[in-house]
Amino acid sequence: MAQVTLGNSEFDRDTAVVRRAPGRYDAQLSAGWTIIRAVNGGYLLALMGRALGDALPHPDPFSVTAHYLTASVPGPATLRTEVVRTGRTMSTGTATLVQTAPDGTEVERMRVLASYGDLAALRDDVRTSAKPPELPPYEHCLGTDTAPDGGSAIPGSTAIADRLDIRLDPATSGWAIGAPSGKGEMRGWFGLADGRDPDPLSLLLTVDAMPPTAFDLGLSGWVPTVELTCHIRCRPAPGPLRVAVTTRNLAGGFLEEDAEVWDSADRLVAQSRQLARAPLGG
Repeated sequence: MAQVTLGNSEFDRDTAVVRRAPGRYDAQLSAGWTIIRAVNGGYLLALMGRALGDALPHPDPFSVTAHYLTASVPGPATLRTEVVRTGRTMSTGTATLVQTAPDGTEVERMRVLASYGDLAALRDDVRTSAKPPELPPYEHCLGTDTAPDGGSAIPGSTAIADRLDIRLDPATSGWAIGAPSGKGEMRGWFGLADGRDPDPLSLLLTVDAMPPTAFDLGLSGWVPTVELTCHIRCRPAPGPLRVAVTTRNLAGGFLEEDAEVWDSADRLVAQSRQLARAPLGG
């Protein structure tokens, strides 16, 4: 039996998994990363990434795709991994997360397909037209302690908000005072509340931890993820991250969210796209 963890921050403790046998890990889904009653999808992705990083011979997630089948709840969970292929520079594996229902039946919550490699071994040439989001200084952006009238910049009482240090660009936070822009944009500074520096694993959380762009479209309520694909492009430098998320099309009760994550060295360190169900509220 071996515990797989990388540090002693709250994020590391709550994403720790215990290897019971080859390809099988036990985990405890923390209530600290919930939205309403469901466990956040980015936190779950990082948890799965932890197990896959132990099961595969390469250390870093390159591309991770998750399908969320049913909402995960705080409590015990079992993760099962399978090595699909190993090569010299990359390896591929799958993982599933299951929980036991009150009637004793096993319920699969999510399924992941991931490719891992070594970010430190990548070439340092960069040719890009992408640019970091333009944000006001951190101190001029809105956090949960600076929202109007002392309210929260994230509506509702969500445990995950206490574990994150998010400062939203005022231009994309009008929804917090009932004046959404209608553009479907969310931008801001991002970090973990305990000051833990970002790494490839925590980036899997970051891409799914900002308030939903649906809020900027004038909608409210839970926005459950159906599918999420994340690309980790390089190991992030220490310091706060900048995150920009956009939605261009809400139709048929579903919307996409495209996210970019930039580090303190102005490098694009993660990209993601997810399909989510639009909330019913308006």
